[in-house]
Amino acid sequence: MCGIAGFYGFRDDKLIKNISKQLSHRGPDGEGFFFDKDTTLLNRRLAIIDLKSGGQPIYNEDETVVVVYNGEIYNYQELRRKLEKFNHKFKTKSDTEVIVHGYEQWQEKCFDRLNGMFAIALYDKKKKKLLLVRDHFGIKPLYYSIAKSEIRNPKSETNSKSEISNTKLIFSSEIKPIFYSGLVKKQPNDRIIYRYLKYRIHDDGKETFFKDIYRLLPGELLEIRNSKFEIRKYTSLKEELISLSRHSGEETKSTTPESGQRFWTSQNDVSQFKKKLVEAIKYRLISNVPVGTCLSGGLDSSTVVSIVNKLLKENAKEAKSIGNTQKTFSAVFPGGSNDEEKYIDLLVKELTSLRVNVFKVKPNSKEFFKEIQDFVRTQEEPTISTGPYAQYKVMEKAEGKVKVLLDGQGADEMMAGYLPYYFVYLRQLYKNKNYLLFIEELTNSLDVVVKYFLEKLKKTTNAVNLLNKEFADKYKEETFFVENNNLKKRLIEDIFSNSLQSLLRYEDKNAMRFSIEGRVPFLDFNLMKYLFALPDETIIKNGWNKYILREATKDLLPKEINLRRNKIGFTTPEYQWFMEKRKEIFEIFLSKSFSERKYFNRKETLNSFQKFVDGETNDTMVFWRLINVELWLREFFDPPSHKASEDNVKKIIESKIKIKGKIYIRHLIKTNPFKKGDDYISKIGNYVKGVLEQINARWFIVISEKIIAISQGRSYFIWDIRPGRWAKFLYPHVKKTPYGIGLGSPWTMELAIKEVGVARILAATLISVLTKPLGIQGMFYRIAGETVRSIDGPTEYSLYPSNVSAKLGPRKPHEVVKNIHEALISNFEFLTSKQSSNFKQQSSNFLGVVLIDANDIGRNVLGNSTGLSNKLIEEIMNDNPMGQSNEQTPITIVIMKS
Repeated sequence: MCGIAGFYGFRDDKLIKNISKQLSHRGPDGEGFFFDKDTTLLNRRLAIIDLKSGGQPIYNEDETVVVVYNGEIYNYQELRRKLEKFNHKFKTKSDTEVIVHGYEQWQEKCFDRLNGMFAIALYDKKKKKLLLVRDHFGIKPLYYSIAKSEIRNPKSETNSKSEISNTKLIFSSEIKPIFYSGLVKKQPNDRIIYRYLKYRIHDDGKETFFKDIYRLLPGELLEIRNSKFEIRKYTSLKEELISLSRHSGEETKSTTPESGQRFWTSQNDVSQFKKKLVEAIKYRLISNVPVGTCLSGGLDSSTVVSIVNKLLKENAKEAKSIGNTQKTFSAVFPGGSNDEEKYIDLLVKELTSLRVNVFKVKPNSKEFFKEIQDFVRTQEEPTISTGPYAQYKVMEKAEGKVKVLLDGQGADEMMAGYLPYYFVYLRQLYKNKNYLLFIEELTNSLDVVVKYFLEKLKKTTNAVNLLNKEFADKYKEETFFVENNNLKKRLIEDIFSNSLQSLLRYEDKNAMRFSIEGRVPFLDFNLMKYLFALPDETIIKNGWNKYILREATKDLLPKEINLRRNKIGFTTPEYQWFMEKRKEIFEIFLSKSFSERKYFNRKETLNSFQKFVDGETNDTMVFWRLINVELWLREFFDPPSHKASEDNVKKIIESKIKIKGKIYIRHLIKTNPFKKGDDYISKIGNYVKGVLEQINARWFIVISEKIIAISQGRSYFIWDIRPGRWAKFLYPHVKKTPYGIGLGSPWTMELAIKEVGVARILAATLISVLTKPLGIQGMFYRIAGETVRSIDGPTEYSLYPSNVSAKLGPRKPHEVVKNIHEALISNFEFLTSKQSSNFKQQSSNFLGVVLIDANDIGRNVLGNSTGLSNKLIEEIMNDNPMGQSNEQTPITIVIMKS
C-alpha cells in the first residue's frame, strides 16, 4: 500500500515535492517521481512485497508505459505466469509490474483481471494519455479535480465525455494535497453537507464534502488525453452480481410459493463457500512483512482470525507472514453496553493450540476529545458516528507491531449483517406472494423484529429542526433512495454505493494514518460471485442472517460467537461518552463559530441537546454530525485562531461620549478572566492602578456585574444545571434577543426559580400577561425582583466561561459597591506612585463606584456610590463601550471633562 498523486496538463516540481511530504504517512519507506512535459506522477511507498526492488514508478520494457499505484494485486503471480508466456520480461518480483505488462497485453481489459485493491495512475507515452483506475469495490481511494479549467459540454454520469480547455488535472490518494495545492478554490460542498446532516449519508457518489474535488467510483476509469476527459466503467461486476441474483431469485421463487418448500443449503454449497473464503484469506496473507488481524469479537473478524489460526496450525506457506504467533488487535470498553471483550477472550481461549498475542486498547471519552481534531483531520470528511475512532485507536496500537492488518469488513453488506435487511427480505417474500415462507421467517425473526421496533419507539431528534431554515429550505428537494423490496439488490447497492463505501474510507484513512495496510478478505470478487449466484436463503434463513457463513464456521468458532445475534463491530459507547463530555459538547454548540455558520440552528441545537442530557432522547448520532461538521469546518476552512497574549492584559482602550455639551472619557481596561473565589476588590484595584496618575478631573469606576457574580460563585456552567419541569415549560415563552438570553433558556429559568421560587415567577408571569394589554410595561421584573432581572445565560459573543455559563446577579450589589468604594479610598496612596503630586486631587476628584448590567439593548445600574443619577450613568454607558466580544473589558474608568 502506498500514497499516489500527480498532475496532468502542467508541471510544478515544488508542488509535487510538497505533496510527497503530505503523503509521507502513507508511504514512509520511500518516494518516486515521474516527470514528463505535461504529466507528473508521485508514489510514496509502504513496502509490503519485494522490499528491495519494488519501488515505483515501474515501467514496461521500453519505458513507454509507466505506473504508480496504491494497493495490492493478490493474483499477481498467476497473471505474471500468463504474461511471461506472451514473452513479457519482468525486472522485479513486485505485483506492480504486472499492471504495466498487463496493460501492454490486454490494454484496459487488464484492470478487470486484477483481484485486489488498487488505485492506479498509468501514463501511456505513445498515446499521450493518463489513466486513473479504482478497484472493483472502491477499497482504495482516489480523488481528483479539474483545476482552473473551462469544461465544455460537461456530463455527470459514468461513461461521460467532456472537452476541457487549458486542462489542469490533479489527483491524489487523499484530499488534503488537492485542497492545499492552490489549484482548487477552498469551498465546502453545501449539498453534500445537507445530505449528511439530514440523511446521515456520505460517500454515496462522486462528490466529496469539498466543492470541485471528486472521488473516482468503484470500478471506474478516468482517461484524460489532449482536450478530452472521460470517465467510464472498466468492469461489469455490479451488473454481473445483479444478473446472478436475479437468476437465483427466480430459482427460489419457482420452488417455494405453491409448495412451501424451502431451498436447503447443501453441504457442497457450504464447503465451496468456505473454500473460496479460505482462498481469499490466503491471498491476503501474501506479504514480506508482518501481518496481523483485527478482532472485534463478532462473527466476521472471528472467522478471519480462526481461519488464519487453522492455516498456522497446518503450516500453510501463505501463513508465514503471520510468524509463529498470530497478533490480534481489539478495542474494548470494560463495563460498557457494547463491550465485546468476553467474546474476544472466549475465541482466544479456543485457539490455545497455537499462541495468540492479544493486543487490546481501551478508548475513552477523555482521549477522544483530546485527539478529536487529529481524527477529523485524518478522516478528511465527516463520519457517521464516533465509531471509526475505535478503529483509529486499534490502528494506533498496531503501529510498529505489524504492517498489514486483516479484518472482516464487507461481510455485513454481503450477508445482511444489519437489522434493516431482515425487513427488506420479509417485504420481498410478501411481495412475491411467498406467504408460507414469509410467516416462517417472520416467526423466526421475531426477536429481531421486536428489537427493531423498540428502537424505533425511542424518542429521536429531527435533524432538520437543528438546521438553519434558509439552508434547509434550499436543499429540501434532496432525496435519498433505498432499495427496500429486494434483498440482494439492496446488498449490492450498499456494497457499491452506500454504507460499505464510507466504512472502506474510514479504514483506509485510519490505517494509513499509522502507516498500516488494511486488507479485507470478504471483498473478493470470486467469493462474491459464488455467494450471489446462490438463492437468498443462503443469506437469511430461519431468522438467521449470514446463514452460510454460520454453517461454514460451526467447526471453527465457539457456539456463543457462531450464533450471536447482536451486531456491534467497531463502535464506541457513544451515549455514555456524550454524557461524560456534555461540557465539551455544550462549548462547541455555544461557540461563536457554530452560531455564525449558515448550516445550524443554534437555539434548537442547544434545546435538543439539553433534552438529551435530561434523558428525554438518546439519539447521539444527530449531535455527532453537527459536531463533526463544525470541527471539520474549523480544521479545513477557518483561519487559525490566536489567543490573546498576556501583553494585552491591562491594555487601555479609550472611548469618548458627549452628553448635553459635556464630554465623558471612558478608559476601558482589558483584564484576565475572573473566577470563583477571586478577591475582586484587590484585582480591581490592581487593574486601575496604572490609570490613576493620568487623571486630573472628576472620575468614577464602572464595573460589569459579571465579574462580581463570577467571583461570588454565582455563575454556573450550563451542564451543571438540571432544569426542572417548570423551567422547561416556561422558558420557551420568553422573548430572546441576540444580546441577552435573560430567562429565555431552561438554565436561566431554573436559576430564577431557585432564586425566588416558582410561585413568584408564576405570579410575575400572570401579572405581566394581564397588564401588557393596558400598556403597563416591566411588571414581570417588578414582581420577580431585581435579582431575577440580573440573571443571564450564555451568548456566543461572550468569552469563555461566560459563553457556556448561566449566572445570577451579584449578591448584595449595594454592599459590593460600598466595599469597593471604601477599599479604593483607603488605598489611594498605595495605588498611586509615592512621588505623585496629584494624590490629594485624585482622591478628592473620585466620585465612586458603579455596578452595571449592560448589553447592546439595555443598561441596568445595580449599585451606585457616585452621587450621579442612574439615568445619567446609563446614558454614559448607552453604547455599551465595555463590549462583550474579543475585548474583555469589564472595568471602565470614566473621566468627566467640562
